[in-house]
Amino acid sequence: MTDTPLGLYVHWPYCARICPYCDFNVYRARGDDSALFDALLADLAYWAGELLGRKLTSLHFGGGTPSLLKPEQIGRIVQAADRFFGFECDAEIGLEANPNDAAGFRGFSDAGINRLSLGVQSFDDDALKALGRDHDGAASRMALEAALSCFARVSIDVIYAREGQTAASWASELSDVLALGVSHLSLYQLTIEPGTAFFKRVERGEIKPPGDALGERLYRTTQALCQEAGFLSYEISNHAKPGAESRHNRLYWEGADWIGIGPGAHGRIGSHALGGRRAVDTALRPADYIRRVSETGTGSKSEKLSALDEVRERILMGLRIDTGLDLAQLEQVTGLTVDEDEAARYLAQGWLTQNGTQLRLTGEGRLLADGLAAALCP
Repeated sequence: MTDTPLGLYVHWPYCARICPYCDFNVYRARGDDSALFDALLADLAYWAGELLGRKLTSLHFGGGTPSLLKPEQIGRIVQAADRFFGFECDAEIGLEANPNDAAGFRGFSDAGINRLSLGVQSFDDDALKALGRDHDGAASRMALEAALSCFARVSIDVIYAREGQTAASWASELSDVLALGVSHLSLYQLTIEPGTAFFKRVERGEIKPPGDALGERLYRTTQALCQEAGFLSYEISNHAKPGAESRHNRLYWEGADWIGIGPGAHGRIGSHALGGRRAVDTALRPADYIRRVSETGTGSKSEKLSALDEVRERILMGLRIDTGLDLAQLEQVTGLTVDEDEAARYLAQGWLTQNGTQLRLTGEGRLLADGLAAALCP
């Protein structure tokens, strides 16, 4: 038995439309999804047998667009998770939703969802059109109003560093967003990922995203305005009023345990100190996932991470959050720690700060987070 928190992630891979910037494991929705839904329930039952006696701290529906599921389907998965595992007191049960699915919000709430993450991306019609979204600003506002009436905890996703955006225009847009009454914001810089439609358009010279200098300026604007409005920058891209942080996402950043079910989901279970940390990955294609569940009881395969791979993951994820890395805990669970010479160098440069065994990025260090994390690995 372990005291490590356990979460469940359910990946629903279907979308009504594939956004041109998206590099997630997603597919166009094309009709009957009952076989995949049944496979999710079977996979959940498998993991309940693997992790007997452990309760769930959180359950999160992501994708894709899980709000394409019917409220009764969401309810059946929530009930199955409760039956197979049970939930810890005050567990977070979250759902990612598209504004066009607002008609189902009351049903999702009744099904057990207590936190909604609304993918508005912007409230500006021109920006939404440029991002390839299937809703407009009016739909975003109506969906947010519906969400606030149905859920105690609401987060919205917004994309910035878009083509043509300036520091002044983003400051104005973000100021409006901060006044909307939500308690959590996920604010992501637009990244152009290989294999996406946007990547091909950049290669053809059809769009030109902001350069690094403007991206840094927009990031600094984001941090300053959020801080002024009372939103804690508890993770590089996530901001919350005190107490409104995403409990499920903290599992990832803090190196806790989580199960991933659904096509393309990932999970992590255990640690080097407890016999090895297992990296769990599911089949990417829905048909392959369904077939694997029918043949083996689960859609996933797992492998044991080396201590080095585990410490690298924990450093990369742990440095993203405001609480940072507990070096004593890192060594306890992996047997390894950060490169002390590199840590000393970055402390001297003002990119890191250390209080006891807690190592954190400074505001300037956050601008270099991935590079610093890689350099700190032993």
